Amino acid sequence: MKYRVVLPKLPTTLAEMMTLPQAALRTPQDTAALTVAALCAYPRNPAGALEMLDYLRGPRPMSPSEKQFLKERFSNGWDYLPRSYLVGAVPQNNYTPSYPYTVELSDSFSQIAEPGYHKFDVRSGGADNPRPVTLRTKPSTGQWFLWDQILMVQIRVPVSQDPWA
Repeated sequence: MKYRVVLPKLPTTLAEMMTLPQAALRTPQDTAALTVAALCAYPRNPAGALEMLDYLRGPRPMSPSEKQFLKERFSNGWDYLPRSYLVGAVPQNNYTPSYPYTVELSDSFSQIAEPGYHKFDVRSGGADNPRPVTLRTKPSTGQWFLWDQILMVQIRVPVSQDPWA
């Protein structure tokens, strides 16, 4: 099944994220889309992005090594990478997304069989294959939290950075 989650804005802080209807984390789709939004915030506000990601992870905050991994990815100049998961963002337009910001998800073919988990494939405008994000529900609250993501892997560089363009 395919899903589209529309975000009216891309938050740069947890307070801004909390104003979005998706912040209630009632569906795994909402949590997956907010994960993309939080990663998009990192280049402008690393501390705010990490705070949002910790919120999205619920009772399992990011480890120091996970935070270091993100820092290294963005220090490589890959600020365009998370934007590539927004509809309309492709190398040819330097990963400028369409508005309203939209994340397209599809149920993963390698869906986790365990109850309480949901795995999506997220389409990137700069990769041939979608990337996985896994969510886990917390039955006591009914919320869906980020369990794992493999979104921060290299894609095609934007035309503005491509020496062969």
